[in-house]
Order: sequence, then structure tokens, then C-alpha cells
Amino acid sequence: MRRLDLFRRPTLAAVAATATLTLAACGGSSAGAGTTTTQADEADCPGEVLDVVVSVSQWGAVVEQLGGDCTNVTTVLASSAVDPHDYEPTTADIAAFSDAELVVLNGADYDHWAADAVATLDPAPAVVDGAEVVGVEGEEHAEGEEHAEEEHAEEEHGHGGVNPHLWYSPEYVQDVAAAVTAQLSELSPDAADHFAEQAEAWETDLQPYLDELAALETAAAGRSYAATESVFQYTAEAIGLTDATPEGYRDAASNETDPAPGDVAAFEAALTDGSVDVLVYNSQTEGSVPEQLRAAAEAADVPVVEVTESAPDGESSFVSWQLSQLQQLSNALGGGQ
Repeated sequence: MRRLDLFRRPTLAAVAATATLTLAACGGSSAGAGTTTTQADEADCPGEVLDVVVSVSQWGAVVEQLGGDCTNVTTVLASSAVDPHDYEPTTADIAAFSDAELVVLNGADYDHWAADAVATLDPAPAVVDGAEVVGVEGEEHAEGEEHAEEEHAEEEHGHGGVNPHLWYSPEYVQDVAAAVTAQLSELSPDAADHFAEQAEAWETDLQPYLDELAALETAAAGRSYAATESVFQYTAEAIGLTDATPEGYRDAASNETDPAPGDVAAFEAALTDGSVDVLVYNSQTEGSVPEQLRAAAEAADVPVVEVTESAPDGESSFVSWQLSQLQQLSNALGGGQ
């Protein structure tokens, strides 16, 4: 992937990552940067067991719980060490998509490589595209079209003004989960009651996360934040935090380009003049600029809340991942004191 001097994401060596992913996909699971698969319990499934493929780990744990005993769920990118924007699927990944009865995508051009892979399949599997479910449109990705390559050459892997981090929106998470349950029930109608029970259990498990969000609305009233990246934007909007990130910096971060020196200076000024109550820092991004901004926040006694774009390796629960971040934010805003 492209590595910017000032602002970049971590990555693995391309050859090593591809080798690991290929072996993992063939073996069915991997503790490293590769595909993982959870197996159904066919004896306890009242209907047809479905093969489901999920593009990225942010949705993998959600789909696994919704499918319960009646789904084999393969998550192609199951590690935070691989950047979904840059990933090129292996032959084994394509084979997994071709065997799927249901594919779950994030959409909004976040995982265009997966959408491209599915588009070549005949017959095509059923697809739940999260962005389509919630009505968020991303840039159209047309593989092999030279004009598209040229158009986006200076905004490589950018989001075109669309925030694709749908899993950070409590509303979107619930909407996508409901769409997955509906599709599973349609594909395996004899297991519809099982899927309904799994959905109910999922909603019960989600409640502490929703309760924490509701509690944060009080702490966030009249407060502001700035962010090194837009990953947390939907959550911040849900609780009513005001975004004080300088516009120029925010646009550069969204398009994964280096911000102008003036934008960085404006960000530092906002941290030091009291305009920002908390800095949201994506700890999965490397680069001198985010580190510089964090140092500026700490020097100005602005609390720093660390978030991650994907769940840290070893974290299998969507709710516990999100709760740990929300509790950090609560403490930063004084709600946990």
C-alpha cells in the first residue's frame, strides 16, 4: 500500500501478508493476519447450514453471533494488521467467495476488492452491503477502468467525502444486523426461528453499549472533540459531540493524504486555545503528524481517547471493543469520575 511520509497506516510486507493469508484460508483459521472461519453446529441447527463470507473483521463477530449454529462464517480480513483499502484477495479468498451462499460487505468503497470479487461470480451469492442498507453511497469502483484510476490518482484509497466506518454508528450497526438476519432467514427458512433467537440475544448483548451511549449524551452536551481520523465520527454524532477538527485537516485525513502545514498549525492552535475538549486518536495509524497532534494535546492537558479502526487482535466481541472506548471517552469528559 502507499505509505505517506507524514500520515500512513501500518501494513505488513506484501509478500509475507499474501503468504500468510493464503495458508490461513486453506487451513480455515489463522491467529495472524489472515482469514478465520467459525464452524456451524449442524446437529443443533433446525434448518440448512449456510456458508457465509464476511469481508472485514468489523462485521465478522456480529455475523457470527447472528448466524449461531446455522452458519459457517469466514472472515477474509480478520486482523488489524491488514489495511482493507489496499487489500488484494488471494486465489483462496476468491474461492471462499465463490462457495458462499451469503456475502456480507461493508460497502461505501471500503472493501471494493470484495465487491469486485463477488461481481465476477456466476451464480452470484446473496449479498448484504452495509452501505446500501443504510443509504450511504461511496465512490463507484470500476475495476480496470483507466479513467477511474486517473481520476483518483491523487486521492488513492480516499473516501470521496463519504465516511465508510459504518460500524461506529449505533443505528447503522442495528440496521445491518437486521438485514443480515432477514437474509439468513430467507436463505434457510427452516432455521428462521433460530436466527430470530440469535438476533434477540445479539440485541440483549448490545444493550450495555447502547446504555453507555445514552449516558454519554449528558457528558457530551456542549463539548467538542477533534480527531486524527474520521473513524469515530458516527459515534461522536450519536452522542452529540461537536466536531472541532479543522476542515482542511479533516479532508486530508479522509482522503489519506498529507495535511497542509497550515492545517496542522490550525489543529494545534485549536488544542491549545481551549476549542477542543478531547482528542480522539486512532492508534492504528502511524505517522509523525498524528503523533505530533497527540503530543500537542497532552502538552495542553487535553484528554486523549484512543480508538481503533478495527477490533484489536484477540478481541472477539464487538460490544466489549466498543465499550472500552466509550468508557475512555466517559472518563475524558468527566462522566466516569
